[in-house]
Amino acid sequence: MKDIRIIIVGAGIGGLAAGLALQRRGFKVALYERAAEIRDIGAGVIITANARKALHNLGVDEKLAEISSCVDAMKTCKYDTGEAYRVVSNSDIFEKYGMKTLQVHRADLHRLLMEAVKANDPEALHAGHQFIELEQDDTGVEVRFQNGAVDRGDILIGADGNASAIRSQLFPGEATSFNGQVAFRALIPSELVPQKVLDVEYAMHPGPKRYLMHYPLRGGSIMNLIGCGQSDTWQEEGWAIPAQNDEFYAAYSDFAPHLKELITKIPEGNLFKWGLRDREPLDTWTSGRVSMLGDAAHPMTPFLGQGACLALEDALLVGRAFEASSDPLEALARYEAARKERGNGVQLLSRQEGQSLQTPKKVQKPAIDRGLLAYDPVTVAV
Repeated sequence: MKDIRIIIVGAGIGGLAAGLALQRRGFKVALYERAAEIRDIGAGVIITANARKALHNLGVDEKLAEISSCVDAMKTCKYDTGEAYRVVSNSDIFEKYGMKTLQVHRADLHRLLMEAVKANDPEALHAGHQFIELEQDDTGVEVRFQNGAVDRGDILIGADGNASAIRSQLFPGEATSFNGQVAFRALIPSELVPQKVLDVEYAMHPGPKRYLMHYPLRGGSIMNLIGCGQSDTWQEEGWAIPAQNDEFYAAYSDFAPHLKELITKIPEGNLFKWGLRDREPLDTWTSGRVSMLGDAAHPMTPFLGQGACLALEDALLVGRAFEASSDPLEALARYEAARKERGNGVQLLSRQEGQSLQTPKKVQKPAIDRGLLAYDPVTVAV
Protein backbone atom coordinates (compact mmCIF):
# COMPACT_ATOMS: atom_id res chain seq x y z
CA MET A 1 0.00 0.00 0.00
CA LYS A 2 2.77 2.51 0.77
CA ASP A 3 3.80 2.56 -2.90
CA ILE A 4 0.44 3.92 -4.12
CA ARG A 5 0.06 7.52 -5.29
CA ILE A 6 -2.86 9.65 -4.11
CA ILE A 7 -3.99 12.78 -5.98
CA ILE A 8 -5.86 15.48 -4.07
CA VAL A 9 -7.65 18.26 -5.96
CA GLY A 10 -8.02 21.34 -3.79
CA ALA A 11 -5.31 22.73 -1.51
CA GLY A 12 -7.47 24.47 1.05
CA ILE A 13 -7.53 23.50 4.72
CA GLY A 14 -9.16 20.11 4.11
CA GLY A 15 -6.98 19.14 1.16
CA LEU A 16 -3.73 20.16 2.84
CA ALA A 17 -4.68 18.41 6.08
CA ALA A 18 -5.51 15.22 4.17
CA GLY A 19 -2.22 15.41 2.31
CA LEU A 20 -0.38 15.86 5.58
CA ALA A 21 -2.26 12.99 7.28
CA LEU A 22 -1.31 10.69 4.40
CA GLN A 23 2.31 11.85 4.28
CA ARG A 24 2.75 11.24 8.00
CA ARG A 25 1.66 7.66 7.38
CA GLY A 26 4.14 7.11 4.58
CA PHE A 27 1.99 7.75 1.48
CA LYS A 28 2.91 9.77 -1.61
CA VAL A 29 0.51 12.60 -2.42
CA ALA A 30 0.16 15.23 -5.13
CA LEU A 31 -2.03 18.25 -4.35
CA TYR A 32 -3.45 20.40 -7.14
CA GLU A 33 -4.92 23.88 -6.63
CA ARG A 34 -6.71 25.98 -9.25
CA ALA A 35 -5.43 29.31 -7.89
CA ALA A 36 -2.18 30.66 -9.28
CA GLU A 37 -0.87 30.95 -5.71
CA ILE A 38 -1.71 28.48 -2.95
CA ARG A 39 -2.94 30.61 -0.06
CA ASP A 40 -6.04 31.29 2.01
CA ILE A 41 -7.52 34.76 2.14
CA GLY A 42 -8.14 36.43 5.46
CA ALA A 43 -11.09 35.38 7.57
CA GLY A 44 -11.78 33.97 11.01
CA VAL A 45 -12.59 30.37 11.82
CA ILE A 46 -13.51 28.63 15.06
CA ILE A 47 -11.48 25.50 15.85
CA THR A 48 -13.10 23.38 18.56
CA ALA A 49 -11.72 20.43 20.53
CA ASN A 50 -12.77 17.80 17.99
CA ALA A 51 -10.72 19.46 15.26
CA ARG A 52 -7.84 20.40 17.54
CA LYS A 53 -7.35 16.71 18.29
CA ALA A 54 -6.87 16.13 14.56
CA LEU A 55 -4.44 19.04 14.36
CA HIS A 56 -2.50 17.73 17.35
CA ASN A 57 -2.15 14.38 15.58
CA LEU A 58 -0.92 16.25 12.50
CA GLY A 59 1.68 18.11 14.57
CA VAL A 60 0.42 21.68 14.07
CA ASP A 61 -1.94 22.38 17.01
CA GLU A 62 0.68 23.79 19.37
CA LYS A 63 2.00 26.26 16.79
CA LEU A 64 -1.55 27.27 15.86
CA ALA A 65 -2.48 27.93 19.50
CA GLU A 66 0.56 30.19 19.91
CA ILE A 67 -0.57 32.57 17.14
CA SER A 68 -4.35 32.42 17.64
CA SER A 69 -6.81 33.75 20.23
CA CYS A 70 -8.40 31.81 23.06
CA VAL A 71 -11.09 33.83 24.86
CA ASP A 72 -12.14 33.12 28.43
CA ALA A 73 -15.81 32.84 27.54
CA MET A 74 -18.16 32.72 24.58
CA LYS A 75 -21.32 34.76 25.01
CA THR A 76 -24.73 34.85 23.37
CA CYS A 77 -26.25 38.33 23.60
CA LYS A 78 -29.45 40.16 22.79
CA TYR A 79 -29.16 41.72 19.37
CA ASP A 80 -30.69 45.09 20.30
CA THR A 81 -29.05 45.70 23.69
CA GLY A 82 -25.95 43.52 23.77
CA GLU A 83 -27.00 42.01 27.10
CA ALA A 84 -25.53 38.53 27.57
CA TYR A 85 -28.02 35.76 28.32
CA ARG A 86 -25.73 32.74 27.88
CA VAL A 87 -22.05 32.34 28.76
CA VAL A 88 -19.92 29.28 27.99
CA SER A 89 -16.57 29.15 29.77
CA ASN A 90 -13.58 27.98 27.80
CA SER A 91 -12.22 26.49 31.03
CA ASP A 92 -15.34 24.34 31.29
CA ILE A 93 -14.82 23.22 27.69
CA PHE A 94 -11.25 22.26 28.55
CA GLU A 95 -12.41 20.29 31.59
CA LYS A 96 -14.90 18.33 29.50
CA TYR A 97 -13.04 17.85 26.20
CA GLY A 98 -9.35 18.34 27.02
CA MET A 99 -8.84 21.29 24.68
CA LYS A 100 -10.15 24.85 24.62
CA THR A 101 -11.84 26.48 21.64
CA LEU A 102 -9.51 28.60 19.50
CA GLN A 103 -10.34 31.64 17.40
CA VAL A 104 -8.10 31.32 14.36
CA HIS A 105 -7.13 33.35 11.32
CA ARG A 106 -7.75 30.97 8.41
CA ALA A 107 -4.58 32.11 6.67
CA ASP A 108 -2.51 31.11 9.72
CA LEU A 109 -3.95 27.59 9.81
CA HIS A 110 -3.56 27.25 6.06
CA ARG A 111 0.06 28.39 6.19
CA LEU A 112 0.99 25.94 8.94
CA LEU A 113 -0.55 23.02 7.06
CA MET A 114 1.10 24.04 3.79
CA GLU A 115 4.52 24.41 5.44
CA ALA A 116 4.18 20.96 6.98
CA VAL A 117 3.22 19.37 3.64
CA LYS A 118 6.13 21.06 1.85
CA ALA A 119 8.55 20.05 4.60
CA ASN A 120 7.64 16.41 3.93
CA ASP A 121 7.77 16.78 0.15
CA PRO A 122 8.74 20.07 -1.56
CA GLU A 123 7.28 18.76 -4.85
CA ALA A 124 3.83 17.85 -3.48
CA LEU A 125 2.02 21.13 -4.25
CA HIS A 126 0.98 22.29 -7.72
CA ALA A 127 -0.67 25.70 -8.15
CA GLY A 128 -2.46 26.97 -11.27
CA HIS A 129 -4.14 23.65 -12.07
CA GLN A 130 -7.88 23.91 -12.61
CA PHE A 131 -9.52 20.49 -12.72
CA ILE A 132 -11.63 19.82 -15.82
CA GLU A 133 -12.24 16.06 -15.94
CA LEU A 134 -11.31 12.63 -14.66
CA GLU A 135 -11.33 9.16 -16.13
CA GLN A 136 -10.84 6.02 -14.09
CA ASP A 137 -10.32 2.34 -14.77
CA ASP A 138 -9.52 -0.77 -12.77
CA THR A 139 -5.97 0.35 -11.98
CA GLY A 140 -6.14 4.10 -11.42
CA VAL A 141 -7.50 7.57 -12.12
CA GLU A 142 -6.37 10.01 -14.79
CA VAL A 143 -6.93 13.70 -14.02
CA ARG A 144 -6.86 16.47 -16.62
CA PHE A 145 -6.41 20.17 -15.98
CA GLN A 146 -7.27 23.30 -17.94
CA ASN A 147 -3.60 24.15 -18.48
CA GLY A 148 -3.13 20.89 -20.40
CA ALA A 149 -1.47 18.98 -17.58
CA VAL A 150 -2.43 15.36 -17.02
CA ASP A 151 -1.67 13.21 -13.98
CA ARG A 152 -2.46 9.66 -13.00
CA GLY A 153 -2.75 8.17 -9.54
CA ASP A 154 -4.15 5.17 -7.77
CA ILE A 155 -6.77 7.27 -5.96
CA LEU A 156 -8.31 10.73 -6.36
CA ILE A 157 -9.74 12.75 -3.48
CA GLY A 158 -11.83 15.81 -4.20
CA ALA A 159 -11.28 18.60 -1.68
CA ASP A 160 -12.46 21.39 -3.97
CA GLY A 161 -15.16 23.00 -1.85
CA ASN A 162 -18.94 23.22 -1.91
CA ALA A 163 -19.00 23.94 -5.65
CA SER A 164 -16.82 20.87 -6.22
CA ALA A 165 -16.22 20.12 -9.88
CA ILE A 166 -15.26 16.57 -8.96
CA ARG A 167 -18.60 16.06 -7.21
CA SER A 168 -20.41 17.48 -10.24
CA GLN A 169 -18.68 14.97 -12.53
CA LEU A 170 -19.30 12.01 -10.23
CA PHE A 171 -22.91 12.96 -9.50
CA PRO A 172 -24.15 15.17 -12.37
CA GLY A 173 -27.36 17.16 -12.24
CA GLU A 174 -26.95 18.16 -8.62
CA ALA A 175 -25.56 21.71 -8.73
CA THR A 176 -25.15 24.10 -5.82
CA SER A 177 -28.03 26.48 -5.15
CA PHE A 178 -28.42 29.74 -3.25
CA ASN A 179 -29.88 28.91 0.17
CA GLY A 180 -31.45 32.26 0.99
CA GLN A 181 -28.62 33.63 3.14
CA VAL A 182 -26.19 36.48 2.46
CA ALA A 183 -23.16 36.95 4.71
CA PHE A 184 -20.82 39.86 5.36
CA ARG A 185 -17.34 39.52 6.85
CA ALA A 186 -14.64 41.94 7.89
CA LEU A 187 -11.36 42.04 9.79
CA ILE A 188 -10.93 45.17 11.93
CA PRO A 189 -7.68 46.22 13.65
CA SER A 190 -8.20 46.21 17.41
CA GLU A 191 -7.26 49.88 17.76
CA LEU A 192 -10.40 50.78 15.78
CA VAL A 193 -12.77 48.50 17.71
CA PRO A 194 -15.18 50.11 20.23
CA GLN A 195 -14.18 49.42 23.85
CA LYS A 196 -17.46 47.65 24.63
CA VAL A 197 -16.78 45.13 21.86
CA LEU A 198 -13.20 44.64 23.08
CA ASP A 199 -14.50 43.99 26.60
CA VAL A 200 -16.98 41.36 25.41
CA GLU A 201 -14.46 39.75 23.02
CA TYR A 202 -16.54 36.86 21.67
CA ALA A 203 -20.29 37.22 21.18
CA MET A 204 -23.09 35.87 19.02
CA HIS A 205 -26.06 38.24 18.59
CA PRO A 206 -29.07 36.37 17.14
CA GLY A 207 -31.72 38.69 15.68
CA PRO A 208 -34.82 38.52 13.49
CA LYS A 209 -33.75 36.86 10.20
CA ARG A 210 -30.11 37.83 10.89
CA TYR A 211 -27.26 37.54 13.34
CA LEU A 212 -23.97 39.26 14.05
CA MET A 213 -20.94 37.54 15.53
CA HIS A 214 -17.55 38.90 16.55
CA TYR A 215 -14.41 37.40 18.07
CA PRO A 216 -10.69 38.28 18.29
CA LEU A 217 -7.90 36.78 16.20
CA ARG A 218 -4.12 36.69 16.50
CA GLY A 219 -3.98 37.30 20.22
CA GLY A 220 -6.53 40.10 20.05
CA SER A 221 -4.80 42.25 17.42
CA ILE A 222 -7.74 41.83 15.01
CA MET A 223 -11.50 41.57 15.49
CA ASN A 224 -13.36 39.27 13.13
CA LEU A 225 -16.93 40.39 12.34
CA ILE A 226 -19.55 38.28 10.57
CA GLY A 227 -23.14 39.12 9.72
CA CYS A 228 -25.47 36.61 8.12
CA GLY A 229 -29.08 37.22 7.14
CA GLN A 230 -31.93 35.99 5.01
CA SER A 231 -32.33 37.37 1.51
CA ASP A 232 -34.67 36.62 -1.38
CA THR A 233 -32.15 37.04 -4.17
CA TRP A 234 -28.46 36.74 -4.89
CA GLN A 235 -26.89 37.09 -8.31
CA GLU A 236 -23.10 37.15 -7.92
CA GLU A 237 -20.83 34.14 -7.48
CA GLY A 238 -17.88 34.03 -5.11
CA TRP A 239 -17.35 34.48 -1.40
CA ALA A 240 -15.09 37.57 -1.46
CA ILE A 241 -17.19 40.17 -3.23
CA PRO A 242 -16.34 43.72 -2.06
CA ALA A 243 -19.12 45.39 -0.07
CA GLN A 244 -19.75 48.84 1.38
CA ASN A 245 -20.08 49.72 5.07
CA ASP A 246 -23.35 51.58 4.43
CA GLU A 247 -24.90 48.46 2.94
CA PHE A 248 -23.86 46.36 5.95
CA TYR A 249 -25.01 49.03 8.41
CA ALA A 250 -28.42 49.37 6.78
CA ALA A 251 -29.03 45.62 6.99
CA TYR A 252 -28.34 45.67 10.77
CA SER A 253 -29.62 49.14 11.68
CA ASP A 254 -31.76 47.83 14.56
CA PHE A 255 -28.85 46.13 16.33
CA ALA A 256 -27.20 47.51 19.48
CA PRO A 257 -25.35 50.84 19.16
CA HIS A 258 -21.89 49.39 19.83
CA LEU A 259 -22.42 46.81 17.08
CA LYS A 260 -23.44 49.46 14.57
CA GLU A 261 -20.41 51.51 15.62
CA LEU A 262 -18.24 48.45 14.97
CA ILE A 263 -19.56 48.26 11.42
CA THR A 264 -18.64 51.91 10.84
CA LYS A 265 -15.05 51.16 11.91
CA ILE A 266 -14.41 48.66 9.13
CA PRO A 267 -11.50 50.06 7.08
CA GLU A 268 -12.16 50.72 3.42
CA GLY A 269 -11.60 47.61 1.34
CA ASN A 270 -11.93 45.24 4.33
CA LEU A 271 -15.60 44.32 3.93
CA PHE A 272 -16.75 41.41 1.77
CA LYS A 273 -20.01 39.57 1.18
CA TRP A 274 -21.14 36.30 -0.33
CA GLY A 275 -24.27 34.30 -0.94
CA LEU A 276 -24.36 30.98 0.89
CA ARG A 277 -24.75 27.97 -1.36
CA ASP A 278 -25.78 24.45 -0.46
CA ARG A 279 -26.29 20.94 -1.82
CA GLU A 280 -28.35 18.05 -0.58
CA PRO A 281 -26.55 15.23 1.29
CA LEU A 282 -25.29 12.37 -0.87
CA ASP A 283 -26.03 8.69 -0.33
CA THR A 284 -22.38 7.97 -1.12
CA TRP A 285 -19.27 10.13 -1.38
CA THR A 286 -17.31 7.57 -3.37
CA SER A 287 -17.38 6.30 -6.93
CA GLY A 288 -14.77 3.68 -7.77
CA ARG A 289 -11.36 5.14 -7.00
CA VAL A 290 -12.63 8.66 -6.32
CA SER A 291 -13.96 10.09 -3.07
CA MET A 292 -14.40 13.51 -1.46
CA LEU A 293 -13.94 15.32 1.81
CA GLY A 294 -14.92 18.57 3.50
CA ASP A 295 -17.42 20.82 1.74
CA ALA A 296 -17.11 18.79 -1.45
CA ALA A 297 -18.64 15.82 0.41
CA HIS A 298 -20.92 17.65 2.86
CA PRO A 299 -21.29 21.41 2.14
CA MET A 300 -21.48 23.05 5.54
CA THR A 301 -23.36 26.24 6.35
CA PRO A 302 -21.61 28.35 9.03
CA PHE A 303 -24.30 28.20 11.71
CA LEU A 304 -22.59 25.62 13.96
CA GLY A 305 -19.06 26.85 13.29
CA GLN A 306 -18.01 23.34 12.20
CA GLY A 307 -17.12 23.63 8.50
CA ALA A 308 -13.34 23.68 8.92
CA CYS A 309 -13.58 21.35 11.90
CA LEU A 310 -15.40 18.64 9.91
CA ALA A 311 -12.91 18.99 7.05
CA LEU A 312 -10.06 18.41 9.52
CA GLU A 313 -11.84 15.37 10.94
CA ASP A 314 -12.32 14.01 7.41
CA ALA A 315 -8.66 14.61 6.61
CA LEU A 316 -7.34 12.67 9.55
CA LEU A 317 -9.74 9.78 8.89
CA VAL A 318 -8.51 9.62 5.29
CA GLY A 319 -4.98 9.09 6.58
CA ARG A 320 -6.06 6.58 9.21
CA ALA A 321 -8.20 4.65 6.70
CA PHE A 322 -5.31 4.21 4.28
CA GLU A 323 -2.99 3.20 7.10
CA ALA A 324 -5.46 0.54 8.25
CA SER A 325 -6.17 -0.95 4.80
CA SER A 326 -4.55 -3.49 2.54
CA ASP A 327 -5.69 -1.93 -0.75
CA PRO A 328 -6.91 1.52 -1.95
CA LEU A 329 -10.55 0.57 -2.47
CA GLU A 330 -10.75 -0.83 1.05
CA ALA A 331 -9.31 2.45 2.32
CA LEU A 332 -11.99 4.56 0.61
CA ALA A 333 -14.70 2.22 1.92
CA ARG A 334 -13.33 2.48 5.47
CA TYR A 335 -13.12 6.27 5.21
CA GLU A 336 -16.69 6.73 3.98
CA ALA A 337 -18.11 4.25 6.49
CA ALA A 338 -16.40 6.14 9.31
CA ARG A 339 -17.40 9.62 8.14
CA LYS A 340 -20.61 9.74 6.09
CA GLU A 341 -23.10 9.66 8.96
CA ARG A 342 -21.14 12.29 10.87
CA GLY A 343 -20.60 14.58 7.86
CA ASN A 344 -24.12 14.41 6.43
CA GLY A 345 -25.64 14.62 9.90
CA VAL A 346 -23.79 17.77 10.93
CA GLN A 347 -24.61 19.32 7.55
CA LEU A 348 -28.32 18.95 8.30
CA LEU A 349 -27.95 20.06 11.93
CA SER A 350 -26.21 23.24 10.76
CA ARG A 351 -29.18 24.09 8.56
CA GLN A 352 -31.48 23.67 11.56
CA GLU A 353 -29.33 25.93 13.70
CA GLY A 354 -29.46 28.62 11.02
CA GLN A 355 -33.23 28.79 11.36
CA SER A 356 -33.01 28.88 15.17
CA LEU A 357 -30.46 31.69 15.16
CA GLN A 358 -32.67 33.87 12.99
CA THR A 359 -36.07 33.14 14.57
CA PRO A 360 -37.03 35.24 17.62
CA LYS A 361 -37.60 33.27 20.84
CA LYS A 362 -36.52 30.01 19.21
CA VAL A 363 -33.99 28.09 21.31
CA GLN A 364 -30.51 27.94 19.84
CA LYS A 365 -28.52 24.75 20.18
CA PRO A 366 -24.86 25.37 19.30
CA ALA A 367 -22.27 22.72 18.56
CA ILE A 368 -21.34 22.17 22.20
CA ASP A 369 -24.98 21.52 23.17
CA ARG A 370 -25.32 18.99 20.35
CA GLY A 371 -22.35 16.98 21.62
CA LEU A 372 -20.28 17.65 18.50
CA LEU A 373 -17.12 18.50 20.43
CA ALA A 374 -17.01 15.03 21.99
CA TYR A 375 -16.04 13.42 18.67
CA ASP A 376 -12.42 12.26 18.63
CA PRO A 377 -11.04 11.67 15.09
CA VAL A 378 -7.89 10.13 16.55
CA THR A 379 -9.64 7.23 18.29
CA VAL A 380 -12.95 6.72 16.47
CA ALA A 381 -13.17 3.35 14.72
CA VAL A 382 -12.08 3.27 11.10
